[in-house]
Amino acid sequence: MIWPLRRKSHRRMARIVVEGPINGATRQRVLKALLEVKRREFPALLLRIDSPGGTVGDSQEIHAALLRLRENGCRVVASFGNISASGGVYIGVGAEKIVSNPGTITGSIGVILRGNDLSRVFERIGIRFDTVKSGKFKDILSPDRALNPEERALLQDLIDSSYSQFVGVVAKGRNLTEETVKTFADGRVFSGEQALSLGLVDELGDEDHALRLAAQLADLDQDDIRPVTLGRPRRKVSNLLPGSQIVSQLQKWLTMELMGSGQVLWLYRP
Repeated sequence: MIWPLRRKSHRRMARIVVEGPINGATRQRVLKALLEVKRREFPALLLRIDSPGGTVGDSQEIHAALLRLRENGCRVVASFGNISASGGVYIGVGAEKIVSNPGTITGSIGVILRGNDLSRVFERIGIRFDTVKSGKFKDILSPDRALNPEERALLQDLIDSSYSQFVGVVAKGRNLTEETVKTFADGRVFSGEQALSLGLVDELGDEDHALRLAAQLADLDQDDIRPVTLGRPRRKVSNLLPGSQIVSQLQKWLTMELMGSGQVLWLYRP
């Protein structure tokens, strides 16, 4: 007997978790998992999001992959966990339906770009930079000096462009006008309950509620849901050591701090 070269999962549901800051590693893991969903022809996907957001390009690539998956007939439902803010929202609106816990922290629709002016510190300890550049903006956001008005205006245009893209995607994904989205897309955060009243999510409920909704959309048995979790992060041996959870949290904090320097971000920074 010649066996099929690929497993098909017509009666199963896929599950992918987006957890922590969205960066290059997250993108690679999630995109690989989405390709597996397509290859195995899962009829439904539960996208569990527990993220404060992250880098712009990585968020956009995951969102685009979700739309392609939906075009192939896969029903996609997003489930917002403890937090799904900024880039987490951008990814979430790529789903057909969004389910949020009433107390989920969400929103923070906006863009942030942060540099560090350490010129006074360098001056105090006697450090001076000599810079040779090809254009007047080549060393923009350099830590040894403050921004001048022309540079600030240029970066503001960049931020405005990124913000416009964000608003447009949310408006299209949630079937809202851009004017409506702009009334709450000013960086503020709100609860899942508030998000429902704004039209940012479809229903309130936990992950099980989202699973059942996805099963209903894909005509699967809601009482016999067996989601297959794809794209799990690799477990490290160090996670078994005492205090590993504290170290993991410190690593996440450091990652967010490093991401926040000199990059345009869709990131909630409390």
